[in-house]
Amino acid sequence: MRFKAVIGEQVYAIEVPEELLGAALESHAKLDRDMDRGWQMSRQFVEQPDRLQRCQIVADKLLTSIMQNNQATAMLMAGYIALRMPGAIGVDIDASGEMQNTELLYA
Repeated sequence: MRFKAVIGEQVYAIEVPEELLGAALESHAKLDRDMDRGWQMSRQFVEQPDRLQRCQIVADKLLTSIMQNNQATAMLMAGYIALRMPGAIGVDIDASGEMQNTELLYA
């Protein structure tokens, strides 16, 4: 599966192998458990992030992995978003520090 991350004017294509989607279930569950305790989203603490907010949080992690050239983590984060938001083909990541402005992209 191809997932795209838009950061400013730059578009990154992330290839997420289908077998990774199944193999990453425990890693994705750990992400969910971490977010179950609440999350600092920019200047606001969100006690119970909803599905969209969780994807925005994970997109922020995706941004970090892209900037650090960590392809394995980028694939893991892209897979999380694709599984949690069926039909999403990518994310437009707000890199200014306001993760609530990150938007999911659909075909």
